[in-house]
Amino acid sequence: MLDIQRADLVAGVAGSGTMGRGIVQVLAQCGVRTLVFDSQPGAAAKAKEAIGKSLAAVAQKGRITQADADAALARIEIVDALAALKPCHVVVEAIIELLAPKQELFKALEAVVAESCILASNTSSLSVTAMASACAKPGRVAGYHFFNPVPVMKIVEVVDGELTEPWVGDALVALAKRYGHKPVRCKDTPGFIVNHAGRGYVPESLRVLQEGIADFASIDRILVDAAGFRLGPFGLLDLVGLDIAHGVMKSMHGQYYGEPKYQPSYLADPRVAAGLLGRKTGRGWYKYGKDGVAEKILEKEIPKKTSMPVWCVPELKDFLSKFANIESKPDPDTICFVAPLGHDATSTAIQLQLKAENTVAIDPLFGFTKRRTLMTTPVTKPEVRDAAHALLASDGVPVSVICDSAGFVAQRVVAHIVNVGCDIVQQRIATPEDLDSAVMLGLGYPKGPLGMGDAIGAPKILAILEAMQNFYGEPRYRPSPWLKRRAKLGISLLTPE
Repeated sequence: MLDIQRADLVAGVAGSGTMGRGIVQVLAQCGVRTLVFDSQPGAAAKAKEAIGKSLAAVAQKGRITQADADAALARIEIVDALAALKPCHVVVEAIIELLAPKQELFKALEAVVAESCILASNTSSLSVTAMASACAKPGRVAGYHFFNPVPVMKIVEVVDGELTEPWVGDALVALAKRYGHKPVRCKDTPGFIVNHAGRGYVPESLRVLQEGIADFASIDRILVDAAGFRLGPFGLLDLVGLDIAHGVMKSMHGQYYGEPKYQPSYLADPRVAAGLLGRKTGRGWYKYGKDGVAEKILEKEIPKKTSMPVWCVPELKDFLSKFANIESKPDPDTICFVAPLGHDATSTAIQLQLKAENTVAIDPLFGFTKRRTLMTTPVTKPEVRDAAHALLASDGVPVSVICDSAGFVAQRVVAHIVNVGCDIVQQRIATPEDLDSAVMLGLGYPKGPLGMGDAIGAPKILAILEAMQNFYGEPRYRPSPWLKRRAKLGISLLTPE
């Protein structure tokens, strides 16, 4: 096995674009002599110049000394031919994201480097196994997927192709630890870990919008304020670019042969055609000013508070008693508050033999301190809805009013995220620990999918999904075997097999 800690380790990077520059910088900073090749004349030299500025900026902030910055820059060597990569112990390619050019590059490198040299690809979406199939020694080829910006995003996916030898992945894991990144190991499957796990948040939010349950700004507010995400799904689409994000969604859906969990939304195609791509075009779901700041979309005004008697299910009594006297039974003029998990307000009203015209639902999943979600039935009286809204907002906590939906907004999106994550570990694509680490570092979620499920409770997540599957009659919401077994056993979703 390659000794990654050796002082004379030599690494090569083929491609000096944004990703290549970042990879070169972290390698050089950890003491590795780094050779840089780019087929475009002058590109590698410009990359080194940009890295020098980046290192100087880091030094000015006091994160490293100027001497360390100078030493790292001195370890970067520009080479003008692939043949100059001969002394490398590992070569990372970061060229165009097309299979054929990557295969050609690896074939050419095999004629140059030693038999023990690792060939690693920074691909984010291509099959590592397909890439390796063009090589005489496919066992030395692995995926090494970094995230942009590389020096800041402290995560790298180490991808084992079907023929990758175990020592190769082990060496790349050790190298990642040497430059201070968190390595996560995964199988060569579409989306690897991070892009695969991301199939829960945005696609299900688009589905909520598609069904007319809430507008995009309300969905963002609920998932940021109530569920704790840093950026709402539609703000995220604007940041990434709808054309790119929708392309990934379609690709993942196709690569998994139409798996319903990953189904894209028809809402995206016309918006892409219209150029509503997000920040880069000045308009996406939000409009952006010249300063790049999104317009502020105002919430609806809070209705005037009126006096109506209140009845609620037992689990809401402690919360609602702070706002009103709770009636012992529902009367014809009573607002009836329910708190379903996975069910819609209509089904809950019917089950409890309540008047649907007087029934509203509150999402109890994430508590009531930061934002409250109020859901109506299709026949809830406007005066009942407004009275409930005013009552819930009377202490200053914002309220989002949505139409009827099995699973509200936060319930169904978070349950979908957890379920997709459970499928990833069930399929042995990654370990539970690596999955959650990858998602928190790569996507910035407050917890990993399994950690989210544990925080809420696997039985609750299972109940939400089963109720949604029963309501919609779709395999999209079928619970993962990983989730079902751990919920029934009463054990953590992070428990490995």
